[in-house]
Amino acid sequence: MAKVLSQDYHEQVKLQNIQKLRELEAKLPGFCTTFFRGISVRSGSRTCIAYAYDLIVFFTYVTNYILTDPDLPINKLGLDVLDKITRMDLENYIDYLSLYTSDDGVTHSNDEHGKARKLSAVRGLYNYFYEAELIKTNPASIVRSPKIHEKNIIRLDPGEVAKLLDIVEAGSDQESRHQGNYHRITKVRDMAMLTLLLGTGIRVSECVGLNMSDVDFDNCSIRVVRKGGNEAVVYFGNEVEDALRDYLEQRKEIIPLSGHEKALFLSMQNRRISVRAVENLVKKYASQVTTLKKITPHKLRSTYGTNLYKESGDIYLVASVLGHKDVNTTKRHYADMNEEAKRAARNMVKLRKE
Repeated sequence: MAKVLSQDYHEQVKLQNIQKLRELEAKLPGFCTTFFRGISVRSGSRTCIAYAYDLIVFFTYVTNYILTDPDLPINKLGLDVLDKITRMDLENYIDYLSLYTSDDGVTHSNDEHGKARKLSAVRGLYNYFYEAELIKTNPASIVRSPKIHEKNIIRLDPGEVAKLLDIVEAGSDQESRHQGNYHRITKVRDMAMLTLLLGTGIRVSECVGLNMSDVDFDNCSIRVVRKGGNEAVVYFGNEVEDALRDYLEQRKEIIPLSGHEKALFLSMQNRRISVRAVENLVKKYASQVTTLKKITPHKLRSTYGTNLYKESGDIYLVASVLGHKDVNTTKRHYADMNEEAKRAARNMVKLRKE
């Protein structure tokens, strides 16, 4: 993929996503480009990219197992192929997703979440062209989605949060000399990032996208760009403020590479830090706190959401702070999290008056 040069991080990401989608569209049937253009008004570029990857899997299955012509390039398929696919074909496809080997020899598996997501891409494609009256059938509309078993939210307990920040601040006895030297260089930055993630619940993409000018100490707030490109103001507390101030004192002494002058958080190469780098440092520190939980930046977001709900009991506040467009998303994740309240409820209802 060609490199996109842009001073504005979010504009750069947008252009990179456009390029990536075009690369994927070239591998897909031509009518998929029409589909992506049609849904772009309500779906973000990352959603379209995810759909494109899933549709490549689907149409590869179509040529191999429905049309039984594995030599037929999927980008040569016409729109009429959708009317050749039956409900049973789609049900067989869902079963196929349990375990399959792609053309590059890599074996893949999907649980019910993965199957539901891939079916969603196919269903969206069918719905779009069926509503436009460009196809006659819509078998995807009558295929049942896999039953989703809700997973427990993985998050850090209060003691684990404290231990995590202690390790970031003081280092670990398990570090080698090289790791210790590296930690001394990065600990102020790492402390600021992890305290910010744990203290505001922002997404990792929102964190790496922050510019120096997005921090407002007068109002103890940051300006973030949410999914979909909307801006939002997120407020932070004293612990986050202290960590950010410490880091900004250090940040003033760093000379960023050209094109990265605006970035708040910098890598060791003095570039804007990447999502992958933040994921790796969260994994590094969290692995020293717990080996039973797979902690990612999103799990730090879940930790914040859980704690905020426990403290406030206000699901609408949690939804607003986390930037959820639909409060039902928040309810599914956090409304059942208050174990203390549920335990306390056991004595609230009296069967007989004392």
